[in-house]
Amino acid sequence: MFTLAMRTLRLRKGGFLATFVAVFFGALIVSACGGLMETGIRSDTPVQRLAAAPIVVGGQQTLAVPEDDPATLDPEDKHKYKNATLPERVRVDAALADRLRAVPGVTSVVGEVSFPAQLGAASALGHAWDSAALTPYALTGEAPKPGEVVVDADMGIAVGTTLPVAAHGTVGQYRVSGVAKAPQSMRDPALFFAASDAERLSGHPGQFDAIGVFGGDAAAVSAVVGDAGVVTTGADRGALEFPEVAKSGENLIVLAAVSGGLSAMVMVFVVAGTLTLSTQQRQRELALLRAIGTTPRQLRRLVLGEALVVGLLAVAVAIVLGPVLGNWLFDQLAANHVVPDVLRFGQGWIPAIVAAGASLLAVFAASFVAGRRASKVRPTEALAEAAVERRWLTPIRLITAILCFAGGTALAIVTVAVMTGPVAASTAGPAVMLWAFGLAALSPGVTKVMAVLLRWPVQALSGVTGRVALRNTRVGAVRTAGAVTPIMLAVGIATANIYLQTTQEAVSNQAYTEDLRADAVVAGPGGLDPSVLGRVRATPGVASASEYVSSTVFIEKPFDSNHDEDGWTAQGVSELTGNAIEVPDTLGHHVGDTLSLRLGDGSPVDVRVSAVVKQRAGFEKLVLPAGLLAPHTTAGLAPQLLVRAADGVDSATLTARLREATAGLPVSIGDRDALIAAHAKGNEVGAWVNYLLVGMIIAYTVISVVNTLVMATSRRRREFGLQRLSGFTRGQVLRMAGVEGGLIATIAVLLGTLVAAGSIVPFCLVVSGSPLPSGPLAIYLVVLAIAVVLSLVAILVPAWAATRGRAVDATSIGE
Repeated sequence: MFTLAMRTLRLRKGGFLATFVAVFFGALIVSACGGLMETGIRSDTPVQRLAAAPIVVGGQQTLAVPEDDPATLDPEDKHKYKNATLPERVRVDAALADRLRAVPGVTSVVGEVSFPAQLGAASALGHAWDSAALTPYALTGEAPKPGEVVVDADMGIAVGTTLPVAAHGTVGQYRVSGVAKAPQSMRDPALFFAASDAERLSGHPGQFDAIGVFGGDAAAVSAVVGDAGVVTTGADRGALEFPEVAKSGENLIVLAAVSGGLSAMVMVFVVAGTLTLSTQQRQRELALLRAIGTTPRQLRRLVLGEALVVGLLAVAVAIVLGPVLGNWLFDQLAANHVVPDVLRFGQGWIPAIVAAGASLLAVFAASFVAGRRASKVRPTEALAEAAVERRWLTPIRLITAILCFAGGTALAIVTVAVMTGPVAASTAGPAVMLWAFGLAALSPGVTKVMAVLLRWPVQALSGVTGRVALRNTRVGAVRTAGAVTPIMLAVGIATANIYLQTTQEAVSNQAYTEDLRADAVVAGPGGLDPSVLGRVRATPGVASASEYVSSTVFIEKPFDSNHDEDGWTAQGVSELTGNAIEVPDTLGHHVGDTLSLRLGDGSPVDVRVSAVVKQRAGFEKLVLPAGLLAPHTTAGLAPQLLVRAADGVDSATLTARLREATAGLPVSIGDRDALIAAHAKGNEVGAWVNYLLVGMIIAYTVISVVNTLVMATSRRRREFGLQRLSGFTRGQVLRMAGVEGGLIATIAVLLGTLVAAGSIVPFCLVVSGSPLPSGPLAIYLVVLAIAVVLSLVAILVPAWAATRGRAVDATSIGE
C-alpha cells in the first residue's frame, strides 16, 4: 500500500500541496514558539561587565512563596513553595567582600556597583574605578580621584574635559582623567568614578550589586556566602549582571506557551479539514478500490501512508526553518523592549521534536478519521456512497460538540462569577477555541441551517444563480463546512483577541485616570533627589505634590490566600509616613492590623494598616510611604513627583512655573496628558506582543482558508462543465461560484462572531460592566471585509481557471 500511496500522490499534486502547506505552517509556528519558550527557560545571558571574574557573588533574586498557610506546612517540604522573582535588584552587604578575601586560594575580591548616569542626552552606567578589573578595561590616562571620571572610549571624549554628569538625582561637574577601552562590545557605555563618589551616587552605601572573586574554589566561596547571596560561575554570571532577564524570561515562557498551544489547536483544525476535504474528493476512487476487493484496513493504510509521507516532508522543512522564524520573532520582541536585548535566542532539538510530534499526531488523527468512513462502507454501496453525501453526525462529533460547549459555558461562568479585572482574560481567552471546536464538530448541520435561514435574501439578490448556489451549499454541506470552519476560526480568533486587548487597555487607562488627581509630573531618568520635593511644593501655583514610586511587595503574615508569585502592586506616596500602609478592602484587614511584608528587593518590614479603601476590582494595590518603598527599589529614589495645581492655575502656567523652579536639575516636566500617554504606552507594549503572536496565528489560518477553498473549487471542473452543457453560461457559473463564496463568508462570519461573543461578553461584563467591548467598530469591519474578500478571491480565481476550456472537455475529467 505504501507503493500505491506514493503513486497516487504523484497524480494528486493539488491535494498533496494543500496538505503540505497546512502541516508545514502549523509545524513552523509551533517550532518557533517552542524556540521562544526554550529561550525563556534558559534565559541565556552572556556576561559582559563581569566577564573576567571566574566567580561572581550576588543577591538572591527569588523569594519562596508558600502555596498554603506556612503554619500548616512542613518547612522542609519544598514542593509546597513557589519561587517568586523579585522585581528590584537584590544587593549584598559590602562586609561580605572582607570575609571572602579570607577564603583559601582567593587572590582578589572586587565589589561592583552600577547606577544610571546621564551625560547630556547620552545614557551610561556609573561604576567605581576598581571594578574595571572585572571586565577588564584598559586605561589611557589616570585613574579617577574624587571629582574626576574615566569615560568609555566609545563616547569619544578627550582627557581633560570637564563634564556635567547627572546621577542619583543631582548634577555634578567632573574632570575626565582617563579613557577606558573594553575588550568586547558592551550594552551600555561606562563612566568610572572614585570609590567614594561611586558609593555616594549609587544611593546604596555599604552594599554591592555583585562581588567578583578571583582564585579560590566555588564550593569554598559558597560555604562562606551561605544564605547571604548566591554564587555563580560560567554562563550563570550573566543572570547577576542583568537580573531583569529572569522576569522577562518568565514572561516569554508564558507568551510562547499560550501562542504555541493556540497554534497547535489551530493546526488540528486546519490539517483535519484539509485531509477530510481531500479524502471526500476522492470518494469515487476509494469506492472503486473497495469494489475491486480492497479491504478496509488497506484503505486506511493507503490514506494514512499518503498523509504521513506529506506530513514528514512538511515537518522536515518546518523544523529547519522554525529557528529562523523564532529568531525573527525574538528580534521583534527585543526591538520593542518586550525582552532585554542582552537575552540571547537559542533553540535546540526539543522544540523541533515537540513540533514534529504535534504535527504528525495531528496528521495521524486527521487521516484516521478521514479514511474511516470510506473504509467502513460495504463494496456494494461504495459507488452510491461516493455519489451522495450521507450521514455526517457521528457519535464522536456529537460527544465532541457537547464537551466543548460544556467547557465554553463553564469558562464563561467562571469568568463572570470568579474572575476580577484583567485576569479574567485567562479564562475568557481559551473559551474561543472551545466554542470554535464545538461549532466545527456540528458545522455541516449548522451550515445547512444557516443556508436555509439565508435563503430568501440570497434568492432576492441573485436570482437563479443564487438558488443553484443555495442548493449546492445544502447538498454539499460537508464540503461547504470544510470551507466555513477555517474562516469561522479566523474571524473568531481575530475578533476575540483584538477586542479582549482593546477592552483591557481601555479599562486599564480608565482605572489609571479615575484615580489620577495630578495636573503635572516632574520626572528624573535616574530618580529625583529628595530635595526636589521641597522646591516643587514651594512653587507658586502648586496645591500639593507627592513622590510617586512603583514596585511589587509580598505579604508574609498573616497568610494571604490571594497571594501568588506575582505579589501585590505597591505604590509609594509622600502623604504616608513611617510604617503606615493603605490596603484594599478585599484583603479583609482592619485599621491597626500589622502586616509583615517583603519589599521588592526581598527586605522584610512590618507595617501597620492606617486605612482600608475600596478599589476597582482587578486593579487593587497597596499604598506605602515613598520614603519606605523607594530605598528598596533598584534606583533607590522616587522616579516621579505628581503635582496638583492650586485653584485657578491652568496646566500651562503650572508646567511653566515648575520648569523655572527646577532649572538646572536633571528633570523633565510634563502635564496630565503626558502622564496618561506614558501609562497608555506601557499598555501598548503588551498589546503589541499580543497582536504580533495572534497575527501570526491568524495569518496561518488565512493561508488555510485560501488553501481549502482553492482545493475545493479546483476539483469542481466537471461539475461546472455539466452546468454549462445544461444551459448555463460561463458568466452564470462564475456568478454562482461568487454567490457560494459570499454565502460561505456570511455563514462563517456569523458563526465566528458567535464564537468571539462567547469569549468577549463574559470578559466585558467583568471588567467594564457592559456586554460590549471597547474599541473601534472599524476593527470588526476590517476583519469581516478580509474574510469576505478572501472567500471570494479563493473561490472565483480557481473557478475562472476551471471554466476556461470547453465545457465538453471539462466533463471528461474525473472527479
